[in-house]
Amino acid sequence: MIRILLIVALVFSPFRLADRAQAMEPATLMRPHSYDDTVSVTGWWMSEKLDGVRGFWDGETLWSKNGHPLHPPAEFIAGLPPFAVEGELWAGRNRFENTVSMVMQDNPHPGWLTLRLAIFDVPQEQGSFQQRIVKAQDWFQHHPSPYAYVISQIPIQSVSHMEAELERILQAGGEGLIVRDPQAGYTAGRSNSILKVKRYEDAEAVVVEHLAGTGRNQGRLGALRVKRADGVQFKIGSGFSDEERLAPPAVGSVITYKFYGMYQSGLPKFPVYLRQRLDAGL
Repeated sequence: MIRILLIVALVFSPFRLADRAQAMEPATLMRPHSYDDTVSVTGWWMSEKLDGVRGFWDGETLWSKNGHPLHPPAEFIAGLPPFAVEGELWAGRNRFENTVSMVMQDNPHPGWLTLRLAIFDVPQEQGSFQQRIVKAQDWFQHHPSPYAYVISQIPIQSVSHMEAELERILQAGGEGLIVRDPQAGYTAGRSNSILKVKRYEDAEAVVVEHLAGTGRNQGRLGALRVKRADGVQFKIGSGFSDEERLAPPAVGSVITYKFYGMYQSGLPKFPVYLRQRLDAGL
């Protein structure tokens, strides 16, 4: 009995639990900045920016980017490695809502088997990105899984090479690229060694008010008043479908919008609604 109690104490000790909680602190995940032409990316690596739900596998459990445990069926995680990997839970282009609806459920279900974990880093491995990703590549070469793979990386030969790849992805229905410095280590928070490349910038804001429409939009949504994380408020009046104007995102919900640079005042230029972030709580 004493031996059993010692084992239980070791497994559930506050030190073990604290280590596990620290590993899943959202701030410890690496996040991209937006690309601009002041950064020289020749020699970096690029891959498609997948529009899915970020997943963190710690070797035992699959977590969301905000540290919430996810509930895939055993079949989905059976082929994942015994070490930590990060990736995007993805159902394919233009299927973000489908992905979120599957991932947000509290119980395992067959819908997960239409997803794949597209792996883009090995966060607890030492060394450069080029060295870290080899560990995942080696694992899946010897342990192939129908539900996980390592994202292919393309060395950037020039800015025009990157722009041509971006155009190819956009024409295929994708949303952009992720470019990485292959020599960079893994750092917590926003990093200048990983950048997202799009035709526009995007950001998130919280809905604070529904503004009534006029003219064609009489009797339905005209615009959303939203608030950024820094407290700045502004209106978004375009990008909505007819259905969304009749049933707009609720006050308090998180939305994603796109814009084309900033005014000197700090407000976004030409903000356009993209979608509600249904995975904001994950």
